[in-house]
Amino acid sequence: MSRDEARAIRDTELEKDRARYGLLAVVVSNLAIAGVAIFGVWRLDGDKAVIVGVLTAAFTAVSSMTTAYLGIKAVSNTARSIALGDGSRLREPSTVPPPQRTP
Repeated sequence: MSRDEARAIRDTELEKDRARYGLLAVVVSNLAIAGVAIFGVWRLDGDKAVIVGVLTAAFTAVSSMTTAYLGIKAVSNTARSIALGDGSRLREPSTVPPPQRTP
């Protein structure tokens, strides 16, 4: 096995670990937010206005956390593929215009 192959395998394993632990962090934090929201709703004893506020805040926090993780991960993957040259190449614009359809 050459050095390049060993480095590629090590880099791939590192990316897998980063993705795995990043996703784990997001899931654990989302569960913590949901747990606090459930506990808060349970302790409010039916005050509907405050319950709506707590659930709305919890939903906003969970969706923001998940969206941020997925967005950062997507940008990171795109940047990595471009840096490694795996990304799709931009096509040169053709000098010939596309054929026109006539009715």
